[in-house]
Amino acid sequence: MDDLDSMRIFVKVADLGGFTRAASAMRISNAVATRHVADLEGRLGTRLLNRTTRRLSPTESGHVYLERIRHILEELDDVEQMVTSRNLEPAGTLRIVAPMVFGLHTLAPVLQGYATRYPKVIPDITLVDRPVDVVEEGFDVGIVIARQTRSPNVVARRLTTASMIACAPPDYLRKHGTPMHPGQLAEYPCLSLATDYWGEEWAFTGRDGEVRVRPTNAIVANNTEMLRQFALLGMGIAILPSYLIEQDIMRGSLVTLLNNYRLPQIDINIAYPSRRYFPAKLRTFIHHLYRHFNPMPHVVQSES
Repeated sequence: MDDLDSMRIFVKVADLGGFTRAASAMRISNAVATRHVADLEGRLGTRLLNRTTRRLSPTESGHVYLERIRHILEELDDVEQMVTSRNLEPAGTLRIVAPMVFGLHTLAPVLQGYATRYPKVIPDITLVDRPVDVVEEGFDVGIVIARQTRSPNVVARRLTTASMIACAPPDYLRKHGTPMHPGQLAEYPCLSLATDYWGEEWAFTGRDGEVRVRPTNAIVANNTEMLRQFALLGMGIAILPSYLIEQDIMRGSLVTLLNNYRLPQIDINIAYPSRRYFPAKLRTFIHHLYRHFNPMPHVVQSES
């Protein structure tokens, strides 16, 4: 008899607690299922199942064998699916989650390029401003701020890094003056993210080390796009991510401040369920993201 078939039948019998249920689930006869397990026990020279009138249960040796071959069979299934998926055209719905502002300002051209190349894949995008459990919430892939990655069952790799920049509009600076040292920010109305996001202080690093500043808040919000709008209206000095304000800086609508000091950077990760194979739609989307955000090619490998 085929050893792999016997192993699969044994696992099903152990999981379902009986030959009849296992045979029905696998669409074989009860006699065939019984013969496969008996052949397996004969080949191994040990009893794998305790048989009672009500239920079957693995013996001590059966428990050890069951757990080991379960992993072996899962790995074989993964290999077969991996090989099969490589020969399939990417298709189906791809559930994507991303931070609200990052998604609004950067993802449209990424998804346009991907959709043009793989028209049978339907991106289903959710934008949120909170920590995300990619696996628990049923997403195929997440573009997440590194510190907000919650799930332990994902592969998380850096996709790109954003700089945080202190900025204000030219008219505001002409009216209020330009701070030359982070400590002077206490004298200016500031536009700040809620403390749940960055804490109560801004940390600058310069030639003399770290300078921590508690801003004098004029407005506090939980969304950087809203803070950007307030900054453009001249309501205070804001610290905003580079991907959000790069066009404003190029147009001259906002001016960067304290350029001799650095603020903490934000790592943007790509996160996806840890498994040994990828559906074609997921594998191609991950490669597309890396190509868009990084000039160097990346090889994405599955991980367990």
